[in-house]
Amino acid sequence: MTTTMEDNQLVITRTLNAPLELVYKVWTEAEHLQRWWGPKGFKINVFKFDLRPGGIFHYNMQTPDGHTMWGKFVYHEIEKQEKIVWINSFSDENGNTVRSPFSSTFPLEIMNTLTFAEQEGKTTITLKGGPINATEEELQFFVGMYESMKQGFTGTFDQLADYLEEVK
Repeated sequence: MTTTMEDNQLVITRTLNAPLELVYKVWTEAEHLQRWWGPKGFKINVFKFDLRPGGIFHYNMQTPDGHTMWGKFVYHEIEKQEKIVWINSFSDENGNTVRSPFSSTFPLEIMNTLTFAEQEGKTTITLKGGPINATEEELQFFVGMYESMKQGFTGTFDQLADYLEEVK
């Protein structure tokens, strides 16, 4: 896995030992996504999953000590087995966008573009994500979280790789 910060966007590339069709499926079906998405040790509960432009993935994450955080994706573009574009944010239980529970200067919304490419039965995913409509303070906070985000996504994508091995 490679992780960089380019033009105030976190860019992660990972090659997975699974065919494109399966990798795309586990990103686009709630019953799969809830099994690997999020930080290690967190339990994901899906409350709404509507994979289409304008559709929402609304979920909560429960920490090992029982704390609950809500989040949502609002999908903007979906090109089957090629690309998914969404805005990610924290939310309340009703799906309203809210500030991060850990910082008032974390950007309110992150635009993400995920691309898929298959070669010789393996799939490379590239996730690019960065703040939209952010203040300079929010942008600097986001850039300053690079190491933390790198660690978090490494864990999430490790869970994805392990899950793909289970369902192959």
